[in-house]
Amino acid sequence: MTTIAGGLPQLFTEDVFLRDLRHAVPAGRLLTDADALGRYAHDDAAWAPFVPPLAVVLATSTEEVAAVVRVAGEHDVRIVARGAGTGLSGGANAVDRSIVLSLEAMRTVLRIDADERVVDCEAGVVNDDLRAAVAVEGLWYPPDPASSQWSTIGGNAATNAGGICCVKYGVTGDYVLGMTVVLADGSIARLGRRTAKGTVGYDLTALMVGSEGTLGIITELTLKLLPLAGREERGVIGVFPSLRAAGEAVAAVSRAGILPAALELIDRTCLRAVDEWQGLGLPHDAEAMLLAKVDQVGEAGAALAERMATLFREAGGTDVRTAEDPDAVDVLFRARRLAYPALERLGPVLTEDVCVPRTQVPEMLTRIQAAAAEHDVVIANIAHAGDGNLHPLIIATPDDPAAEARAQEAFARIIDDCLALGGTVAGEHGVGLLKLHGAHDELGPRVLEMHESIKSALDPRRLLNPGKAFPKH
Repeated sequence: MTTIAGGLPQLFTEDVFLRDLRHAVPAGRLLTDADALGRYAHDDAAWAPFVPPLAVVLATSTEEVAAVVRVAGEHDVRIVARGAGTGLSGGANAVDRSIVLSLEAMRTVLRIDADERVVDCEAGVVNDDLRAAVAVEGLWYPPDPASSQWSTIGGNAATNAGGICCVKYGVTGDYVLGMTVVLADGSIARLGRRTAKGTVGYDLTALMVGSEGTLGIITELTLKLLPLAGREERGVIGVFPSLRAAGEAVAAVSRAGILPAALELIDRTCLRAVDEWQGLGLPHDAEAMLLAKVDQVGEAGAALAERMATLFREAGGTDVRTAEDPDAVDVLFRARRLAYPALERLGPVLTEDVCVPRTQVPEMLTRIQAAAAEHDVVIANIAHAGDGNLHPLIIATPDDPAAEARAQEAFARIIDDCLALGGTVAGEHGVGLLKLHGAHDELGPRVLEMHESIKSALDPRRLLNPGKAFPKH
């Protein structure tokens, strides 16, 4: 409900709202046709609820985002910010009486400062495009989610995305120095810094990272970079007779104090699905495969790769080998990146994102298999195993309500087991809508009260992506 002169209430009228919105957005970038509303109504989380939005706005500047937020606020319309829509938890799903505000058209790399190793970019820049742009200057942006070919930097920041390199080099939040953000009242704030360190005020930049668009809309980012030189990648590959054996190898690597550049797990179901789709020559008889990279230079790197290979063998790995041919290693890691779309071809996929202590990886994998057996569902497994971030992918038979119900029960069982082992229900995908129950159990009453207080301070009318990221206390 909005107000008119004199403070009298005025009922919401969609036509009036859309008329006002057209004044804030140039022609052609306000979408209201049914196809667009359906296309932008949800992210890649097939199981999370959504409704068609009132409209979709394709913003091209921070000022335009701010203008749209102000118009939406005047009409009490909710705003769901969206990047490329590659999320897997329903965080970008439209809700009742909402618009979807897409930042995908904000694709400019604004400035690369090679001396300070810093880049400024708009939120719609695709992850791989940013990496390519800074590589020209001899620099490297490490975070690399599996969706790096499509996902945007703004979306990566909103969920604090990780990726294959994060076991050694950290997640998105480790590289965000500052940002420009549009707040719920339509004002624009610049947060953070460009310097290597700084401690003035609360770390509001870190607060926005991972907040899933519930506290503000990130439009530009300042990101820390690393030198591209000084790395020499070697691969270590091992086939394992069971998921637990692969998990034991992961735990052994952790106990040995080895920090690989990547340590990924793919199980038999994923290997078969990818190979039948892409024909990469992957082994169909392996119960699990570990793919690792080390990137130390020279003899130190070679010795570390051999040490990891030995640990793989001691944990029961077979056909364990090291590889220096980057093309051969890239093929295997391509298989890891293609696992999710390959499994989507088999049926609706309910995606988990649990993260447990590395020493608990073997037990968590065992419990995932138990959940699959108990609830009679197929669960494929991929994982950033080196940091304990597991992605069990529950595959249900299409148009089978009983199978979908069993999948939901298995999903809840896995979350409970994760928390029992000291883990977290969302390692890198965000809470969105799918993991609200798990977030409730993980955070507890007092911490939820703190979340509510922060939300109330920054978005008192609950207009920014309401109902996402954390459950109501």
